[in-house]
Amino acid sequence: MLWLTGQSAPDFKTIADFRKDNGNAIREVCREFVALCRKLELFGAASVAIDGSKFKAVNARDKNFTEAKMKRRFERIDESIARYLSQLETADRHGDAVPEAKVERLKGKIKKLKEEIVRLNAINAEMMKSEDKQISLSDPDARSMATSGKDTGIVGYNVQIAVDTQHHLIVAHDVTNVGTDRHQLGNMAGQARAEMVAETLEVVADRGYYDGEELRACEEARITVTLPKPLTSGAKAAGRFGKQDFVYVAAEDIYRCPAGERLTYRFTGEEDGKMLRRYWTVACQSCALKAQCTTGPERRIARWEHEAVLEKVQRRLDQDPNKMTLRRQTAEHPFGTIKAWMGATHFLMQRRHKVAIEMALNVLAYNMKRVIAILGCATLLKAMRT
Repeated sequence: MLWLTGQSAPDFKTIADFRKDNGNAIREVCREFVALCRKLELFGAASVAIDGSKFKAVNARDKNFTEAKMKRRFERIDESIARYLSQLETADRHGDAVPEAKVERLKGKIKKLKEEIVRLNAINAEMMKSEDKQISLSDPDARSMATSGKDTGIVGYNVQIAVDTQHHLIVAHDVTNVGTDRHQLGNMAGQARAEMVAETLEVVADRGYYDGEELRACEEARITVTLPKPLTSGAKAAGRFGKQDFVYVAAEDIYRCPAGERLTYRFTGEEDGKMLRRYWTVACQSCALKAQCTTGPERRIARWEHEAVLEKVQRRLDQDPNKMTLRRQTAEHPFGTIKAWMGATHFLMQRRHKVAIEMALNVLAYNMKRVIAILGCATLLKAMRT
């Protein structure tokens, strides 16, 4: 190709200008290619795996500030100033025995640290104005996010994808600056169903997407979700019975405990915006299993008014636990491939809307390579022309 073009190739500025000037068109082409895949019947059944992954932004960790980071910065500066002042006091006591150059160097360090305090105070004032009490200096839209590694994190974006389970094509994607996946399920599932033009949709996702309201919204939208519940039971962690050990009997509106006792409905109350029904029994006082169940007078069970939706999700997982293997095989490969293309630094552009364009280009390239591998280049070109 280089020989045919006489060594002519676009420079970095040409490519950058192309991205900048054609951002909306790039995103639209990405969507149109998904529509082409649908016409070629590459999606099969309306089934997707949804996943999220953290991508690094053009913003060093040292140029991102949160309340906790700012507190640590000030503490380190205070410790350094105290140490240098102590060294100056020692130098004063020794008089001429300490070189003047060392004294001046210590004073210079203290001056720089005080200037740093002024700078950090200005940044802190701006940070406290932001909704999430966080600020990034290079890319204002990037956010500090925890990753799966212990005590690690990045400053970047949380990219969401919905991947077709048949040919592993990316049906829908989104770039967010929210560090968790918890409130992304309905959005991504809705996008995927719209792109696949399907009345119903089957979705598999990991436990990070588990949220009662999101699952209820999906159920009402005829989106069937399978995902595991997070392991957050304090009682289970302490070696006692968890809520999952209590069986709800819908016909009687009771819970049956591990000891066989009936926990009956007592009252309904609101907690964190949710209406919860409370169940318990007075039989706990004399129960032989009480030590394995609760440290209080009796074990109480709270049931959300839409708990039946969550129980349906759990039954689906119990009936087909291999769905989680399908999720890993489907959703994790595209992220690994795209990150390998991007290199260690991931995104090259700043601000969320520009990063979204960059991601759209990568998704388009990924989908094109997948379709070429499935159908061949000639078939794809023919389909694109018609």
